[in-house]
Amino acid sequence: MPQAKPLISDRRPWPGYLAALLAGGFSTLTFAPFHLWWLGPIAVALMYLGHHRLSVGQTALRGWLFGVGLFGSGTSWVYVSIHDYGYTGVPLALFLTALFVGTLSLFPALVFGLYRRFTSPRLAFLSFAGVWVLGEALRSWAFTGFPWLLLGSAQVDSPLAPWAPIGGVYLLSLIVALSGTLLVELCRRRWWAIAPIALLWLVPLALPNHWTTQAADPVRMALLQGNLPQLSKWSAEGQRNAVNTYSRMTRQLPDDVDVILWPETALPMFEREARPFMARLQSTLPPETSLLTGIVQRDEAGRYYNAITGVGDVRGEYRKSHLVPFGEFLPLDFLLRGIIDFFNLPMSDFTAGADSQPPILTHGIAIGSAICYEIVYPDLVAERARDANVLLTVSNDTWFGRSIGPLQHLQMARLRALENGRYVVRATSNGVTAIIDDQGRLQERGPQFETVSVVGDVVPMTGLTPFTRIGSWPTWLLSLLLLAPAVVRKAHRSR
Repeated sequence: MPQAKPLISDRRPWPGYLAALLAGGFSTLTFAPFHLWWLGPIAVALMYLGHHRLSVGQTALRGWLFGVGLFGSGTSWVYVSIHDYGYTGVPLALFLTALFVGTLSLFPALVFGLYRRFTSPRLAFLSFAGVWVLGEALRSWAFTGFPWLLLGSAQVDSPLAPWAPIGGVYLLSLIVALSGTLLVELCRRRWWAIAPIALLWLVPLALPNHWTTQAADPVRMALLQGNLPQLSKWSAEGQRNAVNTYSRMTRQLPDDVDVILWPETALPMFEREARPFMARLQSTLPPETSLLTGIVQRDEAGRYYNAITGVGDVRGEYRKSHLVPFGEFLPLDFLLRGIIDFFNLPMSDFTAGADSQPPILTHGIAIGSAICYEIVYPDLVAERARDANVLLTVSNDTWFGRSIGPLQHLQMARLRALENGRYVVRATSNGVTAIIDDQGRLQERGPQFETVSVVGDVVPMTGLTPFTRIGSWPTWLLSLLLLAPAVVRKAHRSR
């Protein structure tokens, strides 16, 4: 019987290129707001199918097209930030967005190209999954990192979610990637693949539901979402509007609130200007009520910090340590500053705070902080969680507009809660403001694009999950071990 022609070959690579674009698009559909998490293994399967029949260059191009499909659909909010709030015209905004997508797509192109060059197809179902996770780790680290749209982030509501407290998002990515490669092997009638697939998806049923325990009585928190317009925020009128809005919302809160949280840069002014107003406002509240807010600080040397501070029963503060390139600092400042308006956004020259900072203390609980983009870094948040009972993230998601960005951001915050067994309280400027429990479930959530207060009980937790204790390195090591035999075999055969 003649053999069927392969779906993808070095002479006919176009089906593989189309599959790569589809795989990237399918990956975006696994994340919020679509939540089609089951498409994750299918996306990996499309990339895995027939990859060993391609040349190194074809494999790299296929990786790049996967990135175009993923980032072109999944980070479309970049255009909103550049055009709507970066004072950039449509043609230039489109060009910069395409440049952003194309540059990010170089990561999968590089990783899959090197994989094809230096590995043997023997046991490829293991090595391909390993290199997928190592590629995500590289993207999360290189050039300050971009750990957005990691494959495992979509699994917070899937049957795989109980793996998160053990190995975090990268372990979830590895399991999804293995599921995809094994699915292809199963379609090739390699029936042994049923056993590992079943093991990966059924073991979570036997894992503990809770790795941490309640440390103290619940604390009543109120998260204020001012929904102020971003474009006029830093004007004199915008400052008055912010003061009036947050003052009014704070005074309207019930008396049983213990801690009030305002979002990132809630008041568009420096801390020394805002603190007298905050102190006067706090004095009108019940005596034990604390007030925490995101604020811009400026020290005596003229350095700016994106910070969290408070008044009332509050000890300590937090200064953002992982800054956003082109948003909070400008790489190659001496070359780029002044070229276009997008590179001159207000407060775009911050100084990073210390990598390790003690938690903020209030009402007898320790609060580990992450400002905006920091919440997407799993190991950074795990480090903060080790000494904290509650995790706090303040954000200004106004930069995302009415895109899918804020919903993806919320999803990643939920996974951080599950990974660390800690409540996460998330105060944002215009949504999504929410209280997330230690299992990553939404306890309270405010509507987007409305002026609203989200009030709920937050339970302080103690104890450490395996991921909080150890971090991501065991999964990275496991991924390297899965890849190593294919590399060694290739090197041996090349002699």
